[in-house]
Amino acid sequence: MNLLMLSGDSSAAQGQDSTFSQMLRRFSTHWDRVDVICPHAPGTAPRVLHDNVVVHPSPWHKLFQSRFIVQRGRSLFAERDYALVVSHDFGLFYNGRGARRLVRGTGVPFVSEIHHVEGYPRAVTLRERVYRALAFRYIRDVWRRAAAIRVVNAVEMPALLRRLGVPEDNILVLPSLYLDFEVFRPMPGELRRCAVLFVGRLAPNKGLFTILDAVAQVRATHPGVTLGILGRGPLRSRLEKRIHALNLNQHVTFFPRQDSAADVARLYNQAGMLVCASTAEGGPRVTIEAMACGVPVITTPVGVMAELMHHGANMLVFHWRADELAGNIRQLLDDEALRQRVANQGREAVQGFEAGRIIDRYAQGYHDLIRRLKE
Repeated sequence: MNLLMLSGDSSAAQGQDSTFSQMLRRFSTHWDRVDVICPHAPGTAPRVLHDNVVVHPSPWHKLFQSRFIVQRGRSLFAERDYALVVSHDFGLFYNGRGARRLVRGTGVPFVSEIHHVEGYPRAVTLRERVYRALAFRYIRDVWRRAAAIRVVNAVEMPALLRRLGVPEDNILVLPSLYLDFEVFRPMPGELRRCAVLFVGRLAPNKGLFTILDAVAQVRATHPGVTLGILGRGPLRSRLEKRIHALNLNQHVTFFPRQDSAADVARLYNQAGMLVCASTAEGGPRVTIEAMACGVPVITTPVGVMAELMHHGANMLVFHWRADELAGNIRQLLDDEALRQRVANQGREAVQGFEAGRIIDRYAQGYHDLIRRLKE
């Protein structure tokens, strides 16, 4: 069977050995051929991966991506039959809009993949509120046209889809988070570089100002507390101003970009805990990675965390308030037994995210769907 994927990830077309490219390596073994249509980005070019994966980047700006999907997709349809079209849908939904036009009248089913909704469960900017409204409108319409909506967590997104009127039979839960446990593992003996670690894009949905406010509160009782930040993004200058205003210059370190996943795993092992303060997430991947390394995690109940969380057992959970986060940080700093319990049980909780198992389940889920549609 042949599969056509409409992706928002251009890394494979750029020749990067990215998470997406690595996923395609194993995923491709389940198909005769996989074609991937993706947006234009610097350095993109048509590429053949793993013998049977062909990547087709657009030559145009992503505002014209729907048009390119229809144009390139029709030429691919003329060359071979496809069992399914899979559309990764987000933002302005140019993939989904292109998919609907492409498959109209062909009899080829398509699946809308919605990993998360920007601004859900909480919106912190006007953009997020607008994009959330667009997503809700899109979801209410697309389920009537798609063979299924694929989501990547079993609690947060299915509950939202049901609230928006999507029938249970149209919701397909296929996780996307997976790890290489040979890379993300405990590394005993690593020297401590920070008490608290944040890893991720420096963007509004990541709750970084909440983290800074919490660390400032913790400093009142723990003067030596330190925060490490690994990431890049548009908030860097605003974060530096807040750090100065809170008199945290000697307590916060921005780590340079790490060269490999192994280097990131080592940094997790050099932290006392990882904090995720996100207001909206599809994953978050960083929490799962840190837990696999045996590092205790404090997180908001976003994305996949909602189905894994057992507060005080495998993680500590807070609800977006700086004072609540500060209390959780103090608990882990003061109670070594709690820290060890959360670390150990957290590592046990993520063992099901082994890469081969998750990717095989992803492919098998689509094979099962194709079989049901033919019955």
